[in-house]
Amino acid sequence: MNAPEVLDVARDAIWLTIAMSAPVMLVGLAVGLVIGLLQALTQIQEQTLVFVPKILAIFAALLLFLPLMGGLMGEFMTQMMAKVAASGAG
Repeated sequence: MNAPEVLDVARDAIWLTIAMSAPVMLVGLAVGLVIGLLQALTQIQEQTLVFVPKILAIFAALLLFLPLMGGLMGEFMTQMMAKVAASGAG
C-alpha cells in the first residue's frame, strides 16, 4: 500500500468510528438534556439522578443500533480484505 491508500483507510476508519458512535452518543445527549431540563424545572439538583436514566437509554440504544453497527463493521472489513487481496495480487 502506498501513502494515499493508507490515508484513505485511515479516513474510512475515522468515519466508521463516527458513524458507529453517533447514534448512541446522540441518545445519551438527548436523555441528559431532558433530565437536565427536568432538574432545572423542578429545582432538584441531585447529581446521581442523571446516571440511571442515561445508562438505561444508552443500553437500549446499543441494543437497537447493534445490527447497524455490525453491518457497518462487516462492510468495512469486506472493503479492507478486498484492498489486501488487490495489493497482494499485484
